[in-house]
Amino acid sequence: MKRLTTVKRALILRCFTEGLGVNATARMADVSKNTVLKLLADLGPVCRDFQAFTLVNLHSKKIQVDEIWAFTGMKQKNVPADLAGTWGVGDCWTWVAIDADTRLVPAWVVGPRDGQTAELFMRMLARRLAHRIQLTSDGHSSYVEAVESAFGSEIDFAQLIKVFNLPEGETHTERKYSPGECCGTRVEVRTGDPDPRHIATSYSERLNLEIRCKNRRLTRLTNGFSRKVENLEHSMDVGFMVYNFVKIHGSLRVSPAMAAGVTDHLWSYEEVINLLEASEPSAVQIAEKRYDRRKSD
Repeated sequence: MKRLTTVKRALILRCFTEGLGVNATARMADVSKNTVLKLLADLGPVCRDFQAFTLVNLHSKKIQVDEIWAFTGMKQKNVPADLAGTWGVGDCWTWVAIDADTRLVPAWVVGPRDGQTAELFMRMLARRLAHRIQLTSDGHSSYVEAVESAFGSEIDFAQLIKVFNLPEGETHTERKYSPGECCGTRVEVRTGDPDPRHIATSYSERLNLEIRCKNRRLTRLTNGFSRKVENLEHSMDVGFMVYNFVKIHGSLRVSPAMAAGVTDHLWSYEEVINLLEASEPSAVQIAEKRYDRRKSD
């Protein structure tokens, strides 16, 4: 079986996490489209499992959460009646948490924008934290019950609710691809005693911009969207691995994982690929498996 070198795989990973689509990545790395997709499918679960094992007992103090919209297969308005309500076709959301101090992304979930996904997301976040935190979300109502279910009273939780309105003389049609102007905010304290100075969602919103810029599947008005929701999940798992461990954050001068004390050095793309290669069977094991198969036949 022909296997790509570590350097070639690292090049594909670098291209894919810098905003290039699958076809562009295949051209840059001089490989086929299927090769890029297979590497993504193989590397995604490895990155997800590694971070699930590594991002634990985090000493975060302030966490901000948000959801970023995407669609898979087709836009929601084009979903046929027989596929309506089918997960993986139409709208999907990536729920993301970010540490306001270290910029680490400790938890994320791809799913519908409903209460069940909100609870799954909050429980995942709670398992990865070492102590009480202050949490800020937007005004999405699903957070209230989900936070209570995951944290109980051991959290300081507030929602920052933005009030939007259209500027005078403009219509919804004219602002089809941009929201109305934010004309105010209000704070709703849900649990505990959050510090008013740190009730904000600025870091989570900036992270959403980072994700849209670095993940081609979320770029608006293009044909780079995911045809399968599994590929979107893999791209998020790989993207957050690179974001947390490989890239230096501009204001911190270190990676988020280094700032959080999760790792003591800046990872290279090759090190991420090494995680995959360590889990793959060797050439000898593959040959032995083929020999055993022929022998049994």
